[in-house]
Amino acid sequence: MKPPENRLATRRVFEGRLLKVDADTVRLPNGAKVELEMVRHPGASAVVPLLSDLNGPDPQLLLIRQFRYAANGMVWEIPAGVLEPGESPEQCARRELLEEVGATAERFDHLTSIYTTPGFTDETIHLFLASGLKVADPAHQIDEFITIETRTISAALEMIRTGELMDAKTAIALLYVAGFRLNM
Repeated sequence: MKPPENRLATRRVFEGRLLKVDADTVRLPNGAKVELEMVRHPGASAVVPLLSDLNGPDPQLLLIRQFRYAANGMVWEIPAGVLEPGESPEQCARRELLEEVGATAERFDHLTSIYTTPGFTDETIHLFLASGLKVADPAHQIDEFITIETRTISAALEMIRTGELMDAKTAIALLYVAGFRLNM
């Protein structure tokens, strides 16, 4: 990605396995010069795994419950993961669907792409809908503690409404599907 035109300087403060943190000197639209901390992220993809026909009465999908240290427990999510070097967002979504739920899909549709928290990170997540699933055994990584659950779209939306499902990428993807893809 090309650096922003208003970035005057950058200094790497931290480099970890997944994230990098830079202190950028930036000229704001009003001409002021400030230093901002920026979390650099390679980007990610997430996928809504659809088990039944989207135009059926209450389509079924797969959700995962995954241990997340930052959330201090199990979190409801859709399969997602970080883009590997040279990998397209769709390739990443396909890989994560296979790794996390053991599924392949006949069809992948790009829903939208979102900035997760543009106040301090450049992370973009590409959201997909996968249909025509063939489910087998997942291949979880050593640091993944995941259970797979089937839910109807209406049940998943209720989980968002009640606050049981709090993961932002998952909520946005499911609300996008409900708002723009369902014939309800």
